[in-house]
Amino acid sequence: MNAPESPQKSIMLGDFVHSRTKNKLEFMYNSGIAVNNENGKIVDIENSSTSMDIAKQKLLQRLHWSEDEVEIYKCEPGQFFFPGFIDTHVHASQYPIVGLFDERSLISWLNGRVFPTEWRYEDAEVARQVYRACVKRTLSHGTTTAAYYTTIHVPATKALADICLELRQRAFIGRMCMDNNNFCPPYLCDKSSQELINKTTEVIEYINSKDPDHEIISPALAPRFALACTPSAMSELSGMYKAQHLLVPTHLAENRAEVKLVAETFPEAGSYTKVYDNYGLLTPRTVLGHSVHITEGEASLIKKRQSKVAHCPCSNSALASGMAQVRWMWDRGIDVGLGTDMSGGYSPSMLEAARQAVLVSRQLAAQLSDEAERQKVNLSVPQVLYLATRGGAKVVGLDEKIGGFERDKDWDAQLIGLNVVASSGKTEHENAVEQGDTGNVDLFPWDMSKWDDMIAKWVYNGDDRNAKKVWVKGQLVHSRL
Repeated sequence: MNAPESPQKSIMLGDFVHSRTKNKLEFMYNSGIAVNNENGKIVDIENSSTSMDIAKQKLLQRLHWSEDEVEIYKCEPGQFFFPGFIDTHVHASQYPIVGLFDERSLISWLNGRVFPTEWRYEDAEVARQVYRACVKRTLSHGTTTAAYYTTIHVPATKALADICLELRQRAFIGRMCMDNNNFCPPYLCDKSSQELINKTTEVIEYINSKDPDHEIISPALAPRFALACTPSAMSELSGMYKAQHLLVPTHLAENRAEVKLVAETFPEAGSYTKVYDNYGLLTPRTVLGHSVHITEGEASLIKKRQSKVAHCPCSNSALASGMAQVRWMWDRGIDVGLGTDMSGGYSPSMLEAARQAVLVSRQLAAQLSDEAERQKVNLSVPQVLYLATRGGAKVVGLDEKIGGFERDKDWDAQLIGLNVVASSGKTEHENAVEQGDTGNVDLFPWDMSKWDDMIAKWVYNGDDRNAKKVWVKGQLVHSRL
């Protein structure tokens, strides 16, 4: 006997929170969102009804849906729907060494920890073991889209593509491009720029064969950083970009020593950013990881080329790289997203990256004496949640599809659950608290109508235990209930 098919229609009922602008969260209370699970799109929204049941009935009536053919998800007290997180900069290959930055600087950490770890991916079975654990972990934290770097190894990179497609995490997958053994270990370098292009093409063709429309997985062109690639390789990658317009994730101005070395290696360029521009890699689809030490002139060039920035506050602090100025970049018209940057970043959690983005901005502000100037530097909770959702969607070029709750957008979302403390007695929820299942966020009766406070509590204290369900393109991909 065949198992019954999952319903092809869903209605989500409850409270919905998403970023409307950089500075403002929108709250939709007692609302409903209808999802066509076949294509994963939001087909209708009933906003701010007097009750969830009324929202449900209005949606069923308008859509001519029968309730018995619809899967219903209904918020309990302390729960709300939030868009899936978008991690714009993450090294899947470095997942085994998360948190092991050893008080090293960037270059010594790469040589001592990262490169020996990445060498292991010559064995595709090692890659499958690590990548499956990485994708499951990031999904459990509510990351529905990730821009992943891998290593130079083709079978291992194909394995990550297979795993993301199987587990249905939306992903950009970039085989690491490295052919300059003056700055990278020979065992992690392609032997020539032609080999680099051939192997990168093989990965791209493989991903295209698995998901031709790039609904879940998309290939990316990933020059590690300017020093990792020969001029020939960068020029040829630029040609590939012009032909295919793929995402181009890379690194920029992460560390002062790195900036100095780039200046010594490319003295004619005038700046680190101009190196990429000279080789045709500063494009509207380029995502510049870190960008901690860019100058005014570089920011102007990034804006002119419509390139984007991935802010990685955990990594920048852990490796003592510096403090990127997000508000300063926004003021110059640069789109910015948020990245965990595992394993320079010590956590797979985008919530952790969001709260660290706030704290880094406050450290920057603390260096200023004028209060008005300090307020121009500080990031707020709504602003870092924007970075983690709509901002990230813009950075990876999917702002028409994901990042918020609107008709025709894909249902990439999380059901967030916070613990509501009972006034008396011992509820099932309190038993779960004792077992450590509900996380660190407790809500009291006086919190329940203060949504700004509830969201702040979640951002500063939340973790994966609060991500009760996670959907990508209308499909349930993770559940703790």
